[in-house]
Amino acid sequence: MNIAIIADDAKKELMVQFCIAYCGVLSRHRLCATGTTGKFVAEATGLTISRFLSGVQGGAQQIASRVACNEIDAVLFFRDPLATKVNEVNENNLLRLCDVHNIPIATNIATAEVLIHGLERGDLDWRNIVNPK
Repeated sequence: MNIAIIADDAKKELMVQFCIAYCGVLSRHRLCATGTTGKFVAEATGLTISRFLSGVQGGAQQIASRVACNEIDAVLFFRDPLATKVNEVNENNLLRLCDVHNIPIATNIATAEVLIHGLERGDLDWRNIVNPK
């Protein structure tokens, strides 16, 4: 599976801790991330992560374009709902594209836990049928 990882600034450390906790599961998949989040997660976990631009420079848009092309199977996007956002339109576009293309997206640690456990159980294997590699 291709999993995208994104975290707002206030949630980057939480994403790092989440990825450390689930490093075993994540290591069995192809990971991509926005620039800074990917850097922090890769340094903390040793996971191989393809990095795009940082979120404010267009990294979330790069991931959204891959969602639109059905090249992403799941998204972990730890959002900070209390922060003022300069790129909120881009975030909403990513959420909309995930809905349009039936890509599971977790926007907080609670939904990320459910998604990662489902991934581990094989609940997302239907993506391999819809989008064979």
